[in-house]
Amino acid sequence: MAALLSLEDAQSRVLDLVDPRPVITLPVDRCIGRYLAEDLRANRTQPPADLSAMDGYALNGDGPWQLVGESRAGHPFAEPVGAGECVRISTGASMPEGADRVLIQENAEVEGGLVKCTHDHPDRGKHVRRRGFDFAKGDLVLKAGVRIGPAQLALAIGSGHAKLPVMQPLRVGVLDSGDELSANPEDCGPDQIPASNGAMISAMLAELGCEIVRIGPVGDDPDALAEALATADGLDMLVTSGGASVGDHDLMRPALENWGAHIDFWKVAIKPGKPLMVARREKTVIFGLPGNPVSSFVTCLLFVMPYARAAMGAAAPMPFRAVAKLGCDLAPTGSRREFLRGYWDGTTVVTSDSQDSSALATLAASNCLIDRPAESTALATGSRVECILL
Repeated sequence: MAALLSLEDAQSRVLDLVDPRPVITLPVDRCIGRYLAEDLRANRTQPPADLSAMDGYALNGDGPWQLVGESRAGHPFAEPVGAGECVRISTGASMPEGADRVLIQENAEVEGGLVKCTHDHPDRGKHVRRRGFDFAKGDLVLKAGVRIGPAQLALAIGSGHAKLPVMQPLRVGVLDSGDELSANPEDCGPDQIPASNGAMISAMLAELGCEIVRIGPVGDDPDALAEALATADGLDMLVTSGGASVGDHDLMRPALENWGAHIDFWKVAIKPGKPLMVARREKTVIFGLPGNPVSSFVTCLLFVMPYARAAMGAAAPMPFRAVAKLGCDLAPTGSRREFLRGYWDGTTVVTSDSQDSSALATLAASNCLIDRPAESTALATGSRVECILL
């Protein structure tokens, strides 16, 4: 029997299948969740002028100061401020010519147009945001491969961009199979379960900007599987769930081979998720995931999403990891690397009640996977473990 692939070897082989995607340009507000395809440089300087960081008085020289006007955000004071003069100023307003510091209003006393400092006389430059302190025109503001979240979106707009270069989204077919699956969760027979894997996988990939095509659920029948696979022609990626193991009714591998797919590898030394299958048909990359919901989730997290991120231009496609302190004891592991569902409160991590690969309740209650290498010794409470954050 061939040795099972290690996690790292399998992930490396998955990333080797990535083909460069075409670069497209989209309006910036349609880029949330996508990855920047090219370095982004600022088209403008921010702030565009010296601005006040506080509400108060923009000063020239030592006090007391004669109040000569006001500068508001979007409505600057147009005249120079002479020595011994000041203007009322609001947060974000332009500093007038001649003013070099701001006296905050809490430390100011005003009588008859004369402003006095009651305490904490501001030094030169105090409470002033200098022109270009955030970024200057031409500065690199975002590197290629960064994921565009709300903060990156604001930075792109703030640096003068209405459109961004991103990778063309992957068109992904998601197919779940099994005679036991019901498409309607409200109408399950006594021997059926709701088809939840397809919805779960679709949701995971939709967050990356993938375009999802749902297929199935399909029963354990060669002709039905062949018909379903025919609808996936021309897709960039196909993710199947169920039928990837070795039982008499696990028909996914022969169905894929009959469809013309070439198996790259099958089975990885992890728990849950051993019967993962990766294949290719023309330009379509295929992931055959196990049917148990947790196994399906874990293999999607460890293999499908890294592939999708890399194909969509991510500089760092692998899941984010952190080191946490154990709040419980852990038993030794066997010959496969284990990923235990757990909950991390920011200080300690504990395992969930059940580690059965069909238990959705504990998956939904978990916020991390505890990564346990194969053949690990038992760990006591207080030990350090590596976690993948969900």
